[in-house]
Amino acid sequence: MKKAPFERYAVLYLPWILSLLFASSPQASYLIAWLGSFFIFYLTLSGWVKPLPHDLSMAEQLMRPILLVQIIFAGYTCCTSIFFYLNVLGYQDFHKISKYYLIDYELLEHTAQCQRYYCLGHAAFVTGILASMRYPVQKKYYIEHEKVANLLFAAAIISFPVSIIFQKVPGLTQFSNQFSSLSFIAGTLALAFAIPQHKIWNTLICIILYVFNFYQALISGYKEPIIISVMVLGIFLYPTYKRLVTVIFVPLLLAIFMLLPTYNRIFRQNAWAEDVNADEASQLALDAALGKGGSDDDSNWGFLTYRLSEIEMFNDFVKSTPDKIDFYGFQLLKQSAIAVVPRIFWPGKPITEDLVMERVYDAGVVYRGSNVSAKPAYIVDTYLSGGTLGVFIGMLIYGIVAQVISQNAEKLFGGYVLGTALIFSGLFQIMWRGLSFEFLINSVFWAYISMLLIHRLLLATHTLKKI
Repeated sequence: MKKAPFERYAVLYLPWILSLLFASSPQASYLIAWLGSFFIFYLTLSGWVKPLPHDLSMAEQLMRPILLVQIIFAGYTCCTSIFFYLNVLGYQDFHKISKYYLIDYELLEHTAQCQRYYCLGHAAFVTGILASMRYPVQKKYYIEHEKVANLLFAAAIISFPVSIIFQKVPGLTQFSNQFSSLSFIAGTLALAFAIPQHKIWNTLICIILYVFNFYQALISGYKEPIIISVMVLGIFLYPTYKRLVTVIFVPLLLAIFMLLPTYNRIFRQNAWAEDVNADEASQLALDAALGKGGSDDDSNWGFLTYRLSEIEMFNDFVKSTPDKIDFYGFQLLKQSAIAVVPRIFWPGKPITEDLVMERVYDAGVVYRGSNVSAKPAYIVDTYLSGGTLGVFIGMLIYGIVAQVISQNAEKLFGGYVLGTALIFSGLFQIMWRGLSFEFLINSVFWAYISMLLIHRLLLATHTLKKI
């Protein structure tokens, strides 16, 4: 794969530079930065900056970092802020509240500033991915093609009880999350393989696994698992059933986005605040989401404005750092090194949640003693560590790490299906959205160890063979 000329990488940063030039006009600056992310999507997904891998068709490589990870990470981080921005301007449900609405110009300026950081971060992120992209991957191992479907089926069945075992062992619960995610990805991928191959029993068992995982997503109280459950199945089925997936899954995802705010609000209200059991809370939430009418509280606008996007929280951090609290420098990385040590080896290790929440309290995002978790996003931590330069370096490294891990997975597991679609998407799913430094670095480090151990196991059982 040829290297992209430097000038093409430089074009990725034009929206950010242009938004800086218009910084004195917050509305123009925000819109330039926001639209800049769509410009970056176009330049990268069209192959203009650097040609997309041609070893597989587009439909067969959707889980690679330049495609799925970029779309989810940058789409969620950079594009969802538009609703908060409109809210700042006095809009609700896309209608102006009043022509006499007084705009908070300080909030508007900070919102535009945060969006500029998002735009810069997006450009640096894809720079890291594209600069590290080397396809086709030189494979060192292979698995016989006819065994792939059975291996995926076995991985789905085995990894689920393994996740339960880790859940029971104090200090190893992070591995439970890894293998639970791996089981879901393996089961969904196995289902996508079993349907066109007409393997009835495999299909039935995989459907049961999928339904179980979807149910767990419904009673989790979080929006991401529900969306991911549907989206991943659609992506895996897309290469075989392009038209059917487009007709069914696109409207289905849109419907989920419409119904999810009400469902989540009612579920949390009952299961978390009123101690109703999960099954009953889920049924009440479904009834409310599918019911007609509803109060103003049922509106999606609050969800779109404050919960779909995290720019409001970013605003609070930008207001306090560096004016009231200095940049953290390498402190967050040092705390991440502490988090990497498993609690089973260090029972007295500081609680990671407490370490993260300290900077949340210091910035005044939430008050000390409040029963709220408000962990900053990865890009926020890059800003807190070093401002503009921190965002650029942190997001560049993020893109490089995602791409290198995906390529190494394909090298170790004989190609895209087992490497990226199964292992990378299963063990490293946290990289789809990112999280605070401490949680992300800890998860990625131990997921990489898990990947190497699984590779050794497959070699020892002669499932994988050297070329």
